Amino acid sequence: MLVEFRVKNFRSFRDEQVLSLVASKDKTLLDTHTLPTGIKAAPHLLKSAVIYGANASGKSNLIKALRYMRRVMLGLENTPRSNLQPFRLDEESSAQPSEFKVTFILDGVRHQYGFAMTQQRIVTERLLVYKTVKPQCWFDRRFDESAGKDIYTFSPHLKGAKSVWEEATRPDALFLSTAKQLNSKALKPVFDWFKLNLFAFDEYRPINKQRSIKELMQDEDERRWLCDFLSPADTGITNIEVDKDHPINNPITTDSKEKIQIKEVEGQQLLFTHTAGQNQEVFNLWDESSGTRRLFFLAGYVRKVLRRGGIFVMDELDTSLHPHLVRELVRLFYRPETNAGGAQLIFTTHNTSLLEDDALFRRDQIWLVEKKADQSSTLYSLLEFSPRKNEAIGRGYLQGRYGAVPIFGGVLGDG
Repeated sequence: MLVEFRVKNFRSFRDEQVLSLVASKDKTLLDTHTLPTGIKAAPHLLKSAVIYGANASGKSNLIKALRYMRRVMLGLENTPRSNLQPFRLDEESSAQPSEFKVTFILDGVRHQYGFAMTQQRIVTERLLVYKTVKPQCWFDRRFDESAGKDIYTFSPHLKGAKSVWEEATRPDALFLSTAKQLNSKALKPVFDWFKLNLFAFDEYRPINKQRSIKELMQDEDERRWLCDFLSPADTGITNIEVDKDHPINNPITTDSKEKIQIKEVEGQQLLFTHTAGQNQEVFNLWDESSGTRRLFFLAGYVRKVLRRGGIFVMDELDTSLHPHLVRELVRLFYRPETNAGGAQLIFTTHNTSLLEDDALFRRDQIWLVEKKADQSSTLYSLLEFSPRKNEAIGRGYLQGRYGAVPIFGGVLGDG
């Protein structure tokens, strides 16, 4: 379970911003929309968080930041790290490191892990483990510029060949990742939390179509779940099969994105049975609407995270989806029968109709991103405005009551 995420000096986030999933003391929808933790410092965590903001406000950068932190942990960002972009609109920030920090609960214990980095090296790295009220600092790494080397401090609670791991850690690599690669049993669960429990998607990492459907299509029960998952879309789909003997042939299309999608699932001919009364007909994937295809590709990851637990993070979740479908997706995370793993959902959207449903989000689940005059982004909770229980949140947002809406000028602002 994710407790909070902090980011500083990354893209449009110049100052430190905090996304917290700690539930407020409000008892509204507590049983359905929150997860009990058994931890006094954070008794309940939110099952979902939705992020609003104008175009180019920076809300997508929050998703990018969380995804980037994961990629650095997994060693997927090679040097030079071209995707690491500090805030570039003032000289001081552009020369400073970018900082990332997550707090999460693993096996009932709160952990806090973070690092700061430049394109050349890791500057700081630290892991705190809260087995009691007072945290154990398992390791602390800081670059001593005068000495030209990293200085490490270790806790006796961290078992293993620490000196070997320290020696093997490159300046541009994380100690935690290196230790895991060298078979650290103590640090492997933290590494695996990033690898196995955190799923973050944006335009740089769209949904992997091939991977999302592979597991679902191998089992009859999973295929049945997939049909049930698609049924709220009123698709008429009653069965889905894979015809491996007749791979799909790329149809002629002028849409380059469609060409890419077709290439990704080439070799798995998906057959969709539609039923209308007594009539049945079989169609392939590319006969389906773009909304049905997107919902279909989302299904694999949603199913996985709901069963195993974890955090599903999606930029613009509602793309090509009707608002009713987005509501149903969110509610999957609230129902104990569908969210047995205690999964969490974080997503960005422009769809203000979701705010009109008082049963969909608590006030502490709604976050906003606004770009200031100096072009830096700020993230804040709706709770800062202390909205009334019966306040029309969607209307208030569109009226600019909470900020984070576009201000028109020039051609668009002319009367």
